[in-house]
Amino acid sequence: MPTFRARFVALLAALGLAALVVIAAWPNLAPIAVPEVERAAPPGVAEVIPTTPAVTASPSPTPTPTPTPTPTPTPSPTKRPASVASGPTTRVATRVVVAALGIDLPVIRQRTAYPPCNVALYSPNFRQPGQGGATYLYAHARAGMFLPLLEQSERSNGANMIGMRVEVYTGDSRVFVYRISRVYRHATTFGRVFAAKGETLWLQTSEGPRGTIPKLQVKATFVSSAKAGFDEAHPKPRPVAC
Repeated sequence: MPTFRARFVALLAALGLAALVVIAAWPNLAPIAVPEVERAAPPGVAEVIPTTPAVTASPSPTPTPTPTPTPTPTPSPTKRPASVASGPTTRVATRVVVAALGIDLPVIRQRTAYPPCNVALYSPNFRQPGQGGATYLYAHARAGMFLPLLEQSERSNGANMIGMRVEVYTGDSRVFVYRISRVYRHATTFGRVFAAKGETLWLQTSEGPRGTIPKLQVKATFVSSAKAGFDEAHPKPRPVAC
């Protein structure tokens, strides 16, 4: 009977080279991982199944209600009294009259580069009637305008104009009365106007051709003021280009 060694050698011969390779590599083969099998509990022993404790949701914090801000009431603007709304701060000259010389002109503010004709103009650099300062009105030395002032100034330096009544109407339906007190010929500055004290009226017109500097300045002193009719104080100005 063949021995174990003889049978083993015969087996190797039958398997051939493949078996030799496997046997040679045997020590280097990596172990195969065997999946872990869950074992049942022995009979009569209750199986304890570990459980993961349920996560209890933390109660959401109750938001604290934000108090609605109470709006602070805005005080209503105090209504200005009529005396302020129509007082000296808003008053403007609207008409000038020198009845003794036939002068009667609407007064406006100059809006063009060159003063228009058929109207007198007030200077915004000075005061309005009733504001306690100098009011300055000017117009061209033309027929129907301030030409009579120039003509009278050339006679005895205007002595005949002293004491003449001048009326200035304003947009708040008042009339301011003045008396001519001085006549200044060939004026080249506003120095006398700025130096004047109290309520005064100044009338200016040209003494020469267009563009000449010397002017005629007529000063009038305030006398009184009174209420005027609306139509009297609001003539329709019709300025035209000169």
